[in-house]
Amino acid sequence: MPPTGVGIIGASTSGWASIAHVPAIAATPEFALRAVSTSRPSSAEAAAARYGVPAYHDHRDLIMHPGVDLVVVAVKVTEHFKLISAALDAGKMVYSEWPLGNGLAEAQQLADRAAKAGIRTVVGLQGRYAPEVRYARDLIRDGYVGKVLGTTMVGSGMVWGGEVADPSQAYWFDNANGATPLTSATLHALDPLHFVLGEFGSVAANLVVGRKQATLATDGSTVPVTVPDQVSVIGALDGGAAASIFYRGGVSRGDNFRWEINGSEGDLVLTAGWGNMQVAELTLAGGRGADSAVQPLEVPASYLDGVLAELSRSAAGGVARLYRQLARELADGTRTVPDFAHALGRHRLIDVIERASATGTTQALGPSRMMRSQA
Repeated sequence: MPPTGVGIIGASTSGWASIAHVPAIAATPEFALRAVSTSRPSSAEAAAARYGVPAYHDHRDLIMHPGVDLVVVAVKVTEHFKLISAALDAGKMVYSEWPLGNGLAEAQQLADRAAKAGIRTVVGLQGRYAPEVRYARDLIRDGYVGKVLGTTMVGSGMVWGGEVADPSQAYWFDNANGATPLTSATLHALDPLHFVLGEFGSVAANLVVGRKQATLATDGSTVPVTVPDQVSVIGALDGGAAASIFYRGGVSRGDNFRWEINGSEGDLVLTAGWGNMQVAELTLAGGRGADSAVQPLEVPASYLDGVLAELSRSAAGGVARLYRQLARELADGTRTVPDFAHALGRHRLIDVIERASATGTTQALGPSRMMRSQA
């Protein structure tokens, strides 16, 4: 069977696609990079030289490339709707980086269009594929912690701090652009939490704009901050366990990521020095019974899932594992990889969290949630 041809929109020689998607595709023989596109002729020329494939500065040329079966959209959230719509109109499979759209309405339209056309879709919520996350999930299912009583998660967004490296990054600080500590770092972490422990049954929240401005490192000028950079979410999971999540903008001098799962018989702790857990190098520790403290737990080799060692501990590791799972599902016809329907459910969760914060009242989540937590 020939490999699935991939075209990446947003594949300049720097940025997320070059760091994660290009090496992940190269390490997955079921896929082959066939074309890339960027926003300018000069960057397209540089990309063609780097990757050895046709490069365009118009996304429509990439979408219509006959060798491209799967279109990857790895650009700013504000561009997602237009680019994904064009790919869906052409009947191409689409892999969208998370968030799917700039707000719930865009996500709803994209999910509806993909479903109506019967097009296979993927959304980049790869944190659930971390070996430590999947092993923790299995340990819990096997009774390692007994009954799950509660979970706490604290993390740093790593961006959204008091300083902006250059003007292009000011995009992150405008709430209208849809790339916020809640929609990005927090939801990238909440998706694995729900994958391991189940969904929220109810949720309360407090979203606070702590920093009102950030300083440009290039010239000392300031940019206004309208994104809530302090995100507090408290809820009850469907199984009855209590959950508390706190994400802050910037970097902490303490722990940038710590996730505890506490049970009647034991505890599990996942930590990392980097707060964006979808690209973080996680460590897993556990303790149970008579143990007085948690100790490191070695993740069995079977959880590495065939991903090359040099990729497994890199930013490309989670993306490579997602591509690996997608390859299996394209071959056998199953569908567990997070898709646009799953992404729509996560956008609905964002909407509920924002409503809980705005109203100051706990929100119940109904049975219409479209999640694949058990995939």
